[in-house]
Amino acid sequence: MILVWLILILMVGGLLAWLSKRWHPVLPRWIALLAVGADLVLAIWLWLTMPEAALGTGPWLLRLELPWIPQWGVGVVLALDGLSLLMLLLTFFLGLLAVLISWREINTKSGFFHFNLLWVLAGITGVFLTLDLFLFYFFWEVMLIPMYFLIGVWGHANRNYAAYKFFIFTQASGLLMLLAILGLYFLHGSQTGNYTFNYFALLGSELPFGAARLLMLGFLAAFLVKLPVVPFHSWLPDAHSEAPTAGSLILAGLLLKTGAYGLLRFVLPLFPAAAVEFAPWAMLLGVVGILYGALLAFSQTDLKRLVAYTSVSHMGFVVLGVFAFNEWALQGVVMQIITHGLSTGALFILAGALYERLHTRDISQMGGFWAQAPKMGVMALIFAMASLGLPGLGNFIAEFLTLLGAWQAHRWLTVLATIGLVLATAYSLRILQKVFFEPAPARQALTDLNGRELVITSSLVLMLLWLGLYPQPVLDTSRPAIQSQLQAYQGVKTPGPVAKTTLPLPDTTHIYQMKGGAHEPE
Repeated sequence: MILVWLILILMVGGLLAWLSKRWHPVLPRWIALLAVGADLVLAIWLWLTMPEAALGTGPWLLRLELPWIPQWGVGVVLALDGLSLLMLLLTFFLGLLAVLISWREINTKSGFFHFNLLWVLAGITGVFLTLDLFLFYFFWEVMLIPMYFLIGVWGHANRNYAAYKFFIFTQASGLLMLLAILGLYFLHGSQTGNYTFNYFALLGSELPFGAARLLMLGFLAAFLVKLPVVPFHSWLPDAHSEAPTAGSLILAGLLLKTGAYGLLRFVLPLFPAAAVEFAPWAMLLGVVGILYGALLAFSQTDLKRLVAYTSVSHMGFVVLGVFAFNEWALQGVVMQIITHGLSTGALFILAGALYERLHTRDISQMGGFWAQAPKMGVMALIFAMASLGLPGLGNFIAEFLTLLGAWQAHRWLTVLATIGLVLATAYSLRILQKVFFEPAPARQALTDLNGRELVITSSLVLMLLWLGLYPQPVLDTSRPAIQSQLQAYQGVKTPGPVAKTTLPLPDTTHIYQMKGGAHEPE
């Protein structure tokens, strides 16, 4: 039942935060902090107490199945494996930072703000835990509505337009996924006589290839828009630039990652043959996103829009790695999900701190702040270096593994993707030059980071350093889940141009040996 409590703590905490505003204006902040902190402690306890034997013998660590609406085949199916455990740790860590970073920024309707913040975190938690497709769609929508309010109520000048655009893009793509879920439900039921939304039962569905392709496209619509992938990305810069700092942190660090998680958890295992057929086009979309996002990032003058376009570029590496179908690439994808959430979330935190002090996001109006705010400058330097993939920081491990795996699948696309690393260097250094080193057009006073902001940014620095210098615990945790998904591709053939060969699965065990030789190569 601990999986249920992880969701309920956030939902009940959100309601209490909303109601407590009438008793004291500070109570919502503390209730939100305690609720997210409790979930973070539970997730860390799960990770530390899970024996290595459990991580090595099978992907699923915890599993709960309860009947809900049995006549429709709907149940409460929650399960935890290494992949979802890592996603939960990221969710609660960034959620805790989102509460702290909004401690002084949000002064109006603070109870309703923290209600929406906790409920969007509850929706994300549900997405990472739920393996009943009916319930999964419910939590997918639970994420949408609170984020709409976070942007539309506490955003900046053009917040209504950004909130509507975010809602329309994600809701329309989500409805396509709902149609695909219903199609899978009825096809599986007509073949087996068992009408169910249970993920474990649907994994064994024998689908006609044409139907599998259409159903996969329905799921892809929701996940690729959420990532987002070019050309479905235009909602993201508007949402980021208008959202409050905590909203941008949750949006970049977590909501985008639900799209990547959906590709790994649902698209690959449920539709292996259709995914193999679509793989070259998906990898091409990933490379286009890497290059296009980097070029647009370099051309921006709005700091938050600049960082938003870096997310489009970095999420291109996720798509490239997911459809490479080998363990190196998928391990790189998991690392990219985590490290991008930390580094880009940190850049949005710094952008929010600058906006609070200067009341502008235009980098052409900034400059020369290194001498005035050296602590902020050092933090910005570290996060910019992480964004460009400097060795020693977590992003380097993520991109190196992704490119190494993608090289085995498609070499020319990997070469083009590598150019994105050069472009990342250009836009990352441009941030530092424009904000901290180039002379400002007008003299502006800037106060340095305060104690609360230093704690937040320092924790992000430590996490990026840990992942860059010692990523093995993360790789070991996610490895069984990745291997179980790759087993569905053993000998997959498709009836299209790619049917001439079976999908290769290179042996990568020698680079992920666990302690004690538990995973030594055969």
